[in-house]
Amino acid sequence: QVQLAESGGGLVQPGGSLTLSCAVSGFTSDYYAIGWFHQAPGKEREPVSCIKTSDGSTYHADSVKGRFTIFRDVAKNTVYLQMNSLKPEDTGVYSCAADSVGPGCYQYDYWGQGTQVTVSS
Repeated sequence: QVQLAESGGGLVQPGGSLTLSCAVSGFTSDYYAIGWFHQAPGKEREPVSCIKTSDGSTYHADSVKGRFTIFRDVAKNTVYLQMNSLKPEDTGVYSCAADSVGPGCYQYDYWGQGTQVTVSS
C-alpha cells in the first residue's frame, strides 16, 4: 500500500536549520506531486511547499519563500524540505502528502503521519 514516512523533525534554535524527509513507497503508477504542510499549535493545516514530478517545478508559500527549499531524490523516491532561518512561528507538525490525481500541487489523497518541529531558544 502507499506509504509516506516523514522524518527529520526536532528541536532547533531560532535562526537554525532542519531538513525534513518524506520517503514515498507503494505507488504502482506515477504520482503528480508531493507537498509539505504545516500545522501550528491550535491552527489549521496550511500548505508550505510542493514539487511536481513531471518537471520538478516547485511552489512555496509566501511565508517561507527564501527560507525553505523543496527538492527530490528520484533514485531514493524521497522528497526533502530544507528549512533555513527558522522562526518560532515555524513550530508545528509538518506532514507530506501525495497527489495521485493531478494536475499536481492542487489536491492530495495520501498523507504521512507528520513530524514535529519546534523552534525555540
